[in-house]
Amino acid sequence: MRTGAKCVVAVAAALFVAGAAMASAQPEWKAPADAKAMKNPSPKDPKSIAEGKKLAETNCATCHGPEGKGNGPAAAALPPPKPADWTSAKVKTESDGDIFWKISNGRGAMPPWKHLPDKDRWALVNYIRSLQK
Repeated sequence: MRTGAKCVVAVAAALFVAGAAMASAQPEWKAPADAKAMKNPSPKDPKSIAEGKKLAETNCATCHGPEGKGNGPAAAALPPPKPADWTSAKVKTESDGDIFWKISNGRGAMPPWKHLPDKDRWALVNYIRSLQK
């Protein structure tokens, strides 16, 4: 390989590594205090959970996976931060308001879902809660 080509390869590799490091160094994703304190107005009943599951299958499974483990078919191609594992201890410790706010606002590759009615986003929260054992 010629010296110029080696330089280009070295610079490209350095930029890739630096970009990956910067992406993974994003600050922790935290909802504002008022959002965190929001109470879920939707009953955590089978109907709401089923509605949330249907919404997740339609809108979220591509990235979060069919069981919400963050391993959907598109997840591997996404830059950090990767999709959340809804069954994880970390998500379990988040308030319903945290999750609702994150669904609503998105971050990075996750789009905001504010166009969904509040009742649908709360149904997603209830579905996510149902995955946590």
